[in-house]
Amino acid sequence: MKFNSKIFILTVIMFLMATSQFIFVGILDRIATSIDVSVATAGQLITIFSLSNAIGTPLVMMATAKLDLRKRLLLGMSIMLIGFIMTPTLPGFGFLALSRIITGIGSGFFTVTAFTMAPRLAAKGREVSAIADVALGGSAALVLGVPVGRILTSTFEWPVLFWGLGTILLFGILMVSRVIPVVEGTRLVPLSEQLSFLRQSKVIIALSITFLMFLNYSLVNTFTTPFLTSVVNISEESVSAVLLVLGISSVVGSKVTGMISDRFGAARTVVSVMIMQAIALVLLFVISESALMAIPLFMIWMTTAWMFAPPQNYLVSRLVPGVAAIMLSLNSSFTQFGFAAGAGVGGFVVENFSLSAIPVAGAIVVILGSSIAKFFYSRLAKEASSENEASLK
Repeated sequence: MKFNSKIFILTVIMFLMATSQFIFVGILDRIATSIDVSVATAGQLITIFSLSNAIGTPLVMMATAKLDLRKRLLLGMSIMLIGFIMTPTLPGFGFLALSRIITGIGSGFFTVTAFTMAPRLAAKGREVSAIADVALGGSAALVLGVPVGRILTSTFEWPVLFWGLGTILLFGILMVSRVIPVVEGTRLVPLSEQLSFLRQSKVIIALSITFLMFLNYSLVNTFTTPFLTSVVNISEESVSAVLLVLGISSVVGSKVTGMISDRFGAARTVVSVMIMQAIALVLLFVISESALMAIPLFMIWMTTAWMFAPPQNYLVSRLVPGVAAIMLSLNSSFTQFGFAAGAGVGGFVVENFSLSAIPVAGAIVVILGSSIAKFFYSRLAKEASSENEASLK
């Protein structure tokens, strides 16, 4: 397998982007203390990031549709850099929220553009693998970015993390400008036309699958640490090691999904990994008090969760010919809506039921999503087969 330096650069920048998003979960208590707010209030910064990412990305995509993809990458990274600089320099919750809005918009815009660019930079037959390789940067952030961030904040103040991210991102901007070729983007699509896609049943069904998948992921992932300590009864000292293992599982999922999708098909992969998540969560609910069983089940859930996005991105990008970037932008928005909704639903479940109910709540959501995906992608395959037969007559 030939090393693709261009895809590698996009993967590294995706790592920085994902670290800037996920790291807040790991250091939320320290951020809350530094700006003198409660942890619950500081937690709103995560929701603010997700919502700004979801809402702002399609608007920026529309405004920059005339730019080639390399210029869009550079613009997204520049917006992220502004957010990285603002985060440690401007005091107080209000300015921190503003910096999260800017970072959320920049990261969402970069992600959609990178996923649009990756298949264009890949060899024929490795389009899904290219998307998966870029997504690998996100899972690597769980393995390295978040744990390392927590360790560093035990020695340094948390703003140091964002100075470091900003410095590395600056080098990334230079690399993209020198290495990534100019690739023409898609046509300019007015906002009214973008929103009109949501009136197409196949688009809204595909996006609902994405939403349910990431609602499930956010619901379970947000409460993984308290679940491990309170339900599975894992010691505080062991939680970091378990989280590291789960991070490694996410990397494995991101890496293998491209090869599996290229061989067995993207639709089949999407449905299969959602079913596997449901099974793992149901079993976790049944035997959650056994750490010996709970940890492997969490690993299976995390691995299959990170196998979902690349093939789903590929499928969504092909729903409407000629507007792949817009489809990916909408899919990214529904991903972030799922993140925001999942944390809220998880909080409702914990408050009204218990922490032990988190896995079964996630299972219900992903079972619904997998059922829709199975029906929907089977119907699309039959329609495509019928059209091919008709064209041969």
